[in-house]
Amino acid sequence: MKLGVCAQALYGLPRPDALGRAADLGFEAVELPVDARSPFMDLDALLRDGTEELERQLRDTGLEVSALSNHQEGQLLLGPHGEDTDPIFTGTPAEKSARAAERLVASAELARRMGVGTVLAFTGCEDYSRWFPWPLPDGYERMAGPFRDRLLPILDEYAARDVTLALECHPRQFAYNLETARWALELVDGHPALGFNLDPANLLLAGMDPVEFVADLGTRIRHVHAKDGQLVRRHAGRSGLLAHGPWDRPGRGFRFRVPGWGDLDWRELITELHVAGYRGVLSVEHEDPTMGRTEGLVQAAAHLRPLLLHEAPDAPFW
Repeated sequence: MKLGVCAQALYGLPRPDALGRAADLGFEAVELPVDARSPFMDLDALLRDGTEELERQLRDTGLEVSALSNHQEGQLLLGPHGEDTDPIFTGTPAEKSARAAERLVASAELARRMGVGTVLAFTGCEDYSRWFPWPLPDGYERMAGPFRDRLLPILDEYAARDVTLALECHPRQFAYNLETARWALELVDGHPALGFNLDPANLLLAGMDPVEFVADLGTRIRHVHAKDGQLVRRHAGRSGLLAHGPWDRPGRGFRFRVPGWGDLDWRELITELHVAGYRGVLSVEHEDPTMGRTEGLVQAAAHLRPLLLHEAPDAPFW
């Protein structure tokens, strides 16, 4: 296993400086977003003009790319297609969905050219609140057809490029927990180009144990976000997990935290990943509203680095 970082925490710096900072902090890999609002990666320009400068900067810092990601534009595939997603792209529902498909395939093409095997993404969801079966009792089930119909052609494009689309389970996504992740796989006939980006804090927010996700779907995990979560008990009695308002709201009953500062047992989670055969990157995603950018990354790395496992288990020798 290697320790990586999601580039968003470094967005305040020019790309060469951000990569240098990541290397100076001891990270071995970086996840690079390629959505249209990324200040580091112009997807169209890289496909048109080439990746030589980017790859030179990566060589200079010794960083590998753990994955490309396009969560924002992927959200447009299933929605919601109203004003919630207008900041990503403005258009009709059909135009938004087409934009998502186009940009996800373009992301796969850039990954192929760079020799990166994985693109992380959201698919969106018409209405996440349909997890509650009222007033439409089968509302969630009705979203299965669009999920299959829109995702299968994209997965075929990924397979043709030998790239995996790793979906990230998260509230507001069609697949948001273990049950819906397994269902998503079934809907696309277990397509070999579909995997998952494990974000354990998102699963905590959805009310499930991420270790159970790894135990069940570990062989489909292609990337891991090292992000923790905390049920803030002194607030949760009032706001619960589903509090509205900004992520840095003091009274929120749930917070994203950097690893070591939340409720996750990282020894248990890393062990389950190791048993499942995961030998990839744990990419620190710093969304902790209680810490500064650099300090949060330093704290996360200090907690995780001693726990990483690097050798496959031996046969019993006792």
